[in-house]
Amino acid sequence: MIAKPALSRLGPGSIPARAGIGLRAEHYDAVLESRPPVGWLEVHSENYFGAGGKPLDYLERIRAHYPLSLHGVGLSIGSTDPLDHRHLSKLKALIRRFEPALVSEHLSWGSVGGRYLNDLLPLPYTEEALYHMVARVAQVQDRLGRPLLIENPSSYLQYVESTIPEWEFLTELAERTGCGVLLDVNNIYVSARNHGFDADTYLRAIPRHVVQEIHLAGFTVNRFDDGEILIDTHNRPVWPAVWALYHRAVQRFGPIPTLIEWDSDLPELTVLVDEAQRADAILEERHAQAA
Repeated sequence: MIAKPALSRLGPGSIPARAGIGLRAEHYDAVLESRPPVGWLEVHSENYFGAGGKPLDYLERIRAHYPLSLHGVGLSIGSTDPLDHRHLSKLKALIRRFEPALVSEHLSWGSVGGRYLNDLLPLPYTEEALYHMVARVAQVQDRLGRPLLIENPSSYLQYVESTIPEWEFLTELAERTGCGVLLDVNNIYVSARNHGFDADTYLRAIPRHVVQEIHLAGFTVNRFDDGEILIDTHNRPVWPAVWALYHRAVQRFGPIPTLIEWDSDLPELTVLVDEAQRADAILEERHAQAA
């Protein structure tokens, strides 16, 4: 029987309730030289699975100055393929080396029949899928010896088999496994627009105590003759409507460590820092209300 991790261990730990930015290779030198005034940094775990080399060297040097979060994109935790134990061993070694305050993965799958699809694909939200995810998250947490945060995805299709709203699925997963929730506010907005549900209904349905991190990012609008679709592209500033939803999220959940994600078409580091400072202003406002 796998023990359920204590939810109290999921607190922000050494990560302050401030805004952080995603650390990308293009910004290594700028971060070391300028020491930007952000609360913490997040990296994609798989980029540091190598045995050595410049990425690990840079991360060692930068980690000396900032709290760290590890964000996974390749575990395919929702797949019916067996868990990749080599992947988990590398992740556990990375955790041991860098002692991140938070470790997260996606509510998604990306492999089938041993073939990796290099994407974060949505699950059908059914009782069967929930049972499967509960078992998988429990296995991963047991192997790593610590709780995970699970991030809500952006999605562009829905399964006709789904019988559970995403927010209920995510909540039940957290309650049954003791995992936390990485609440991606941009993903909520994107999926709400794509599928026609109310984003604030999603926020109200997630228990306050399970949310341990928030993500913000930019999206792209693809327009067609018969409509449009929003794509979570992480290649531009956070949209005003997402800032407004984030403000409401912070009002509900309180000051939560918040990440600015920007993964392609990277701007100068100062642009990310400006976005982080805007998030910090919203967090500070909420801190003041609670004082």
